[in-house]
Amino acid sequence: MSATAPHPGPSPIRRPLAAAALLAALVSLVFGLLLAGAGPASAHAALTGSDPADGAVVDTAPKEVTLSFSEAIAVGDDSIRVLDPSGKRADTQAEPKDLSEGSTVRYGVALHSGLPDGTYTVAWQAISADSHPISGAFTFSIGAPSDTTVALPSQEAGGGPVGVVYDIARYAAYGGFVLLVGGSAFVLVCWRGGATALPMQRLVVRGWLALTAATLVMLLLRNPYTGSGKFADAFDLAGLQSVLDTKPGAALVSRLLLLGAAALFIAVLFGTYARREDEREKKDLTFGLAVGGGVVATGIAATWAMSEHASTGIQANIAMPVDVLHLLAVAAWLGGLASLLVALYRTPDIGSAAVRRFSAVAFGSVVVLAATGIYQSWRQVGSWSALTGTRYGQLLILKVALIAVLLAVAWFSRRWTGRLTDSAVASEEACEEEPESESESVSADPDPERAAQLARQRAALTATKKKRIRDADPQRSGLRRSVLAEAAVAVVLLAVTTMLTSTEPGRTEEEAAGGTPSASAPAAGGPVNLKMPFDTGGQNGKGTVRIDIEPGRTGSNDLHVWIDGSDGKPMDVPELKLALTLESKDIGPLPVVPDRLAEGHWSASAVQIPMAGDWKIDVTVRTSDIDQVTIDKNAKIG
Repeated sequence: MSATAPHPGPSPIRRPLAAAALLAALVSLVFGLLLAGAGPASAHAALTGSDPADGAVVDTAPKEVTLSFSEAIAVGDDSIRVLDPSGKRADTQAEPKDLSEGSTVRYGVALHSGLPDGTYTVAWQAISADSHPISGAFTFSIGAPSDTTVALPSQEAGGGPVGVVYDIARYAAYGGFVLLVGGSAFVLVCWRGGATALPMQRLVVRGWLALTAATLVMLLLRNPYTGSGKFADAFDLAGLQSVLDTKPGAALVSRLLLLGAAALFIAVLFGTYARREDEREKKDLTFGLAVGGGVVATGIAATWAMSEHASTGIQANIAMPVDVLHLLAVAAWLGGLASLLVALYRTPDIGSAAVRRFSAVAFGSVVVLAATGIYQSWRQVGSWSALTGTRYGQLLILKVALIAVLLAVAWFSRRWTGRLTDSAVASEEACEEEPESESESVSADPDPERAAQLARQRAALTATKKKRIRDADPQRSGLRRSVLAEAAVAVVLLAVTTMLTSTEPGRTEEEAAGGTPSASAPAAGGPVNLKMPFDTGGQNGKGTVRIDIEPGRTGSNDLHVWIDGSDGKPMDVPELKLALTLESKDIGPLPVVPDRLAEGHWSASAVQIPMAGDWKIDVTVRTSDIDQVTIDKNAKIG
């Protein structure tokens, strides 16, 4: 039988989903009104100024270098380093002094006396109050700019292989939380019979395992993630102790302790609770598990709220409980969706009543998500320009779009729900009620081995009949397909949500770009595009180098290099190096070593241009062990 989409009708489930669609339409209007009048919010610290300023030329050597930040940070002995043109330390290597006053966050390091003229590099690294590592570098000159052997770091704090593994653990932690909390809530609220279903038990247990393993990995990698970037430092006891003294470390340890309580909850849910047959006792146990599980779930969600964006900035005492509600709503909706998908595909006996109960839970979760999401957006974005012009804002727009798609797909799912009946379940149960004579003949067989074999065959035949009946039900098949589509969108939505938690909020990014009076305003400029032919003289040694520098002004720039062969196709070379020289000011060469992204494509981020001028860009291309050439071209930057 082919499945046909049911005609719309007055379903009690469809009406709430229509309301959800209306709510989604209203979200953008309310969202815009809030953004229009939003005030500043602080999270994810950024450098807002320095003295001397980036690219400044001072007549006499300053006694100290100070850096200003948008919010409180944690610093260590080497958080701020000042290097002379030869790469030696020009600061006294003492712990940075806290020079903060009022709402201004400022740290400084003292310099040696009698520093000679030349270009000095300031490299800094710290931990933002919302637990994220931040870093950067800039230059200033005493007397006049000079050549420098210091290569500005191209890798940001929290990057490299350690950063990749740490980020994977972050994604796994959110995914495990959603499955653990959402799966447990689905069993207790929507389908109590699921406590005896092995697929449901596996889903929740795997969520617990994923969250526990990810939390352990994050705790061990926290020290190298915010510091050296080396895996070997994960087992440095001194570093681990320092992590435990921080807010993120305390949050991770608290999460591990709560996961111990969650393990006990799971054991009772799928053990004692699943075996309880007396309805009165089961009702009492349901209430106890709901209260205890809710407390544990709220505590685990609070470990994120107390250590990330919600814990910093304005109205933190409101933002943290709002963040907890947001996370619990995400888990109830997406985790319940995953549970429904598993139940529809792996268990034969979930009824229409359980599906309808989940529909009500999902609607309530959407309402909570809309309310809490609007508030969070107001705190973290703050303006229309930040919404459209920053990475955080763009990810937020993508998240809202994904939620709209998810609601649209969910609407179709609820249409199938309105037609879903328990006829298939009844037919499947009838399969189990085989004639007693057959079962009796099996049990009366004098050969135990043969009796066991016949029992296995009968169980396999019953399972086959159940699957055939289940697959023949058009309503159930249609619902499975639409829920599968919902789950696919939900996975992408969860990934985008996790990315948002590690992205600098739009308000802070705009504040850092705007700077403060103590920061130098970057010279106006535009993207630089260069095209340079080369010939190393060897076989297949001819090609073209294309270079893009954006935004093409003083300060930090992104550099991309493409190499095309003589046939116009991407060309891989063993080695590629660049250097920037401002000959009019005797600055450079400043080396740039880009990373290979793909065949014929290299990239380097955070390339520092200390001042505007006509820069000579030298490119060294090596096509074999002995064949290489250096070409150059001038470009106006700033």
